Amino acid sequence: MQDPVVALPASSVILADDHATVRRGVRTLLEGTGEFEVLAEVADVHDARRKVRDLAPDVLVLDLAMPGGSSLEAIPVMRGESPATQIVIFTMHAEEAFAREALRKGAVGYVIKDADEDELIEAMRRAVAGQQYVKVAPHVCNEVRPARSKGPLSSRESEVVRLIASGHTNAETASELCLSIRTVEAHRARIHQKLRLSSRAALFEYAVQSGLLEIG
Repeated sequence: MQDPVVALPASSVILADDHATVRRGVRTLLEGTGEFEVLAEVADVHDARRKVRDLAPDVLVLDLAMPGGSSLEAIPVMRGESPATQIVIFTMHAEEAFAREALRKGAVGYVIKDADEDELIEAMRRAVAGQQYVKVAPHVCNEVRPARSKGPLSSRESEVVRLIASGHTNAETASELCLSIRTVEAHRARIHQKLRLSSRAALFEYAVQSGLLEIG
């Protein structure tokens, strides 16, 4: 006589997203597997922190863009308040820089909302096991050929100069190069120090004269 099959208890989940339709869809998807039980739904970062602290779920599904504060900055706080809770980011932000930062702060999963449903389920299963899972769309920065170094600048600094001089903001430059905004700011500070430039106009002139930027 075979031993009876013992069903494992469902893993507990909190859904944090400011769109009710997204939460409803994710709840239906997860509970349909029989592996997960949604304990609560929240629509802002403040409530996400409170519910995680009170309920200590196995997994938190967290959107990056919600009211009530920074989701990224809340990750290490929630991990500290509920160490057993694993965090899976579910977001529209497909940039690799966001994924790297989320993992650095303590998330174990990162799935974009355009991904197949199976990707989120796989991320959840791995989260329960304490394993990382990342699914982001290929980004244009992977196809950009870095600029050659010019004078005292490294190849990365040369690329930052080219983008900033052509009108990109720090945020746009960070997205283009798959860097954090803070890293771009640090590059700019070193560039201005090396070249002894004090304005964007001077940076533009340097980019043109050094061949980093062509004007028609």
